[in-house]
Amino acid sequence: MRAIIQRVASAAVAIEDRTVAEIGCGLLILIGIEDSDGPDDIAWLAPKIARMRIFPDESGLMNLALGDTGGNAIVVSQFTLHASTKKGNRPSFLKAARPEISKPLYEAFCHALEQELALPIGRGRFGADMQITLVNDGPVTIVIDTKNRE
Repeated sequence: MRAIIQRVASAAVAIEDRTVAEIGCGLLILIGIEDSDGPDDIAWLAPKIARMRIFPDESGLMNLALGDTGGNAIVVSQFTLHASTKKGNRPSFLKAARPEISKPLYEAFCHALEQELALPIGRGRFGADMQITLVNDGPVTIVIDTKNRE
């Protein structure tokens, strides 16, 4: 699994001009799933994101996790995170898992993150054409790949 984690002052997901998820301060998480991903990737990634200390404390230092701030999260599935640009100018998405594999893993990841945070999270709609707006706070953007675990 590959995740782009963005600390946001606000974020929203709209589908066909209708807002389906909206938060103030929190995290916008774009998640890409590949064929080799499974429950072990979810078990490692969900707590990692929930406990990631990327919010400022009273001294302005990044010492707080999302749960410490009262913020929330939105998770959006994004297969394009597994784009390969090695050949030519048209990205290849061969590493991205097909929907029958990725959709259940996306749902399981969202559920695991909700359990870690002990609150419901916002979600995009799997496979939909979405418009995402955000105000990146910091900016703070972290990239995590469960295959590298760096």
